[in-house]
Parts: sequence; C-alpha cells; structure tokens
Amino acid sequence: MSAGKSPRLRRIQWVAVAFLTAAGIINYVDRSALSIANTAIREEMSLSPAQMGWLLSAFSLAYAFSQLPVGALLDRFGSRIMLGAGMFFWSLAQLVSGFVTSFQQFVVARAVLGLGEAPQFPAGAKTVSEWFSVRERGTPTGIFVASSCIGPCIAPPLLTALMLLFGWRWMFVLTGLAGIIVAVGWYLVYRNRGEVALDPAEIAHLDEGATPGDTRSMTFAEWRGLFAHATTWGMILGFMGVIYMVWLYLTWLPSYLEHERGLSVARTGWVVAIPYIFGTLGMLCAGQVADRLLARGLSIVNSRKWPVCIGLLGGAAFTVPAAYTPSVTLAVVYICLAMFFINLASAAAWTMVSVAVPKRQVASLGSIQNFGGYFAGSFAPVITGYIVEATGSYVNALLAAALVAVVAAAAYLLLVRKPLEGSETLSLKERLA
Repeated sequence: MSAGKSPRLRRIQWVAVAFLTAAGIINYVDRSALSIANTAIREEMSLSPAQMGWLLSAFSLAYAFSQLPVGALLDRFGSRIMLGAGMFFWSLAQLVSGFVTSFQQFVVARAVLGLGEAPQFPAGAKTVSEWFSVRERGTPTGIFVASSCIGPCIAPPLLTALMLLFGWRWMFVLTGLAGIIVAVGWYLVYRNRGEVALDPAEIAHLDEGATPGDTRSMTFAEWRGLFAHATTWGMILGFMGVIYMVWLYLTWLPSYLEHERGLSVARTGWVVAIPYIFGTLGMLCAGQVADRLLARGLSIVNSRKWPVCIGLLGGAAFTVPAAYTPSVTLAVVYICLAMFFINLASAAAWTMVSVAVPKRQVASLGSIQNFGGYFAGSFAPVITGYIVEATGSYVNALLAAALVAVVAAAAYLLLVRKPLEGSETLSLKERLA
C-alpha cells in the first residue's frame, strides 16, 4: 500500500472490501442452503438424485446466462445500484424458498436466486479496479473472493444448526432476511468512484501504474469485441474447470459424506466446513502470491496465470486419491488440499480480470469469465446426480471433475498470454508489437 494514501481513501477502500466480503459470505451461505438440506428436502418432497441434481443446477444455469448482460449493466450503472438490487432480490428469493410446496416452485425460486446473485463477483472486480491502484489489486481481490470459501465454511454448522432447531424452511427464511439487511446497508454506505469528489493526490494514487483513463461508456461493439481475443477464451475455458470442481464440492459434498462415507447429518455439518477453511487459505494466498510475483519481475499476466494453472492441476491431483482411498480421514484430507488449490486458482483468475482490461470493461470481462465458469459448473450437479444414480458411487464423478480441471489448466496456459488490447497494464512493447 502506498504510504501517501489519504486516510479517507483508505477508509473508502476497506469499507468497500468489508461490504463485498460480507455480501459474498451471504451469497454463498444462501446458495449452500439447498445442498445442506439435500437429504431432508429429498425425503419431504420425494425427489430422486437426478431431480435434486436439476434443482441444484437451476441456480447455476440462471446465474451463468445472466452474467452476460449483468457485466455490461455494471459497467454502465456501477456497483452501487447493481449489487444492491441484486442482493435484495436474491435474498427475497432465498426467503421465498422456505414456502415452496412443489419441485417446480423450488426450481423457479432457485433460478431467481441465480439471477439476483449474478452481479456479486463482477461488481467486486469493478469496485477493486475503481478504488485500488493496479499494483495493489491482488490483496483486496483475494480478500473479497475468499468469501466464496468463508461462506461455505460457516454454512454447514450454521445452516445445520438452524435446520435442526427450526426446520429447513425457516433456515431459508432467516438467511434471506439477513441478506436484505446487508443489501440496504450497501446501498446506503457505498459510492461509485464517479460519485465521490477526490482530491488530486487521491486520484494520482488510484491511477498509479495505469495508462491515462478512458471514461467513455461501454458500448455493445466493445463488449462483443472482447470475444475476439484469445486471452478472453482462455479465461473462459480455465474458469470452466475452476467452477465445475467448486460446484461439484459445494452441491454434493454433504451428501457424499453422508451416503458414501457414512457420516451422520450433525457430524457432516461440521466436517464439511473443514475443506472450506483450506479453500479460504487458498483464496487469501492467491492475491498475496500474485502481487509478490509481480513485484519480483514477472509480467502482470504471468503473475496471475501461473497460480491459476498450478491451482487447477493441484485440485485435480488431490481429487483423484480422494475418490479411491478407503479411509474417511484421508478422503477429507485430500479434499481439503484439493479445495486449497482450486480456490487458489479461482482467486487468481479474478485478479487477472482486474488487470486485463481498462477499468470501464472490468465488470464485462468478469461477467464473461463467470458465464463460462457457471455454464460448465451447472452441469456438475446434474452429471454427478446421474452418475450416483447409475453407479451408486461418487468415484467416477470425482474423476470426471479432475479431468475437467486438467483440460482447463491446459487451455489457460496456452491461450492466456497478454492483457487485452487497450488494457491499462499493456506495456509499451506489447502495444507496439
């Protein structure tokens, strides 16, 4: 951090990060609720594993396809309105989920949850790009993206306790109310950079290391042009592997521990939290690693690229023995290590978003990356459900996820080579090439 940063700017930065982290935690607690109550809901509503797979995927499919318009809307209207409205509507959908009476109603509620949650991480990337200089974006990105592990970490014991005390329906209602409160707080407290009168020293600090800013509004032609770059496609394909594996564990890990490893519901609620502690460490390490690699002379792209590739390969490497070991303890250990690496890759991928394009395009690129990730991730619950129904085991589902991660790492390695044309971080040599 710059020693010359004003106290006001420092306060704005970390209040924003604190809200983004809190929103991200609630985001993942809400999307985790269905997997925590998997067994109870299946029994009460008489759902098969394949039906539960489709119910779990209803969220991710809606989330994936809503990424494409939401990024452009974020770049046009800013994070304050888009994240505030998204958080309010996803929390309302979470609350309503406690009152569903049929499979079809539940599918609709989960789809609305996905639509509402869509702005969360592109908004975070945009907020960091507006309020942090290029050289300091890795750490705040790692912190707010770590919410995607902190949420699933606290969700199992918290949601299991709520479910055992009040039933799964009130579990949905109470978590929905919490999100509405945070949504109102974000809208009242946060301001987009353009809404704050900054002094010259603060502007100089924020723009340090960047080329002269372009304040034009994002156009559809520019949004469409992002798809013309190999780097964009590498980011999409790489994030497909990240989210496929993340979503596999997020949606099926509680059921896996109960049915494959024989743990009780109460014990599962605590054991599921352990891998997410390691995932949180991976997230927090990613930002630090990216910033330190950059400081040691690696290019802005390579300082983000190598943690993504290593994380994907590490996640795959530890998922394979988790599938085969007969020991419950070793299975949990391997899953913990897999979660560390796959979340290292996830956070590093988001640090790439904040430096690969100009600030006014960050949300658009982030949403495109997120679309690819969750389009692939939406198939993880369905494929897993069918495999479990057909084989009675999770082994082949875990092996399939490991293969997806390896292919994604290869795509990221080969295609992500330089920032997109017009990026603030594109070097003079790269501009002249």
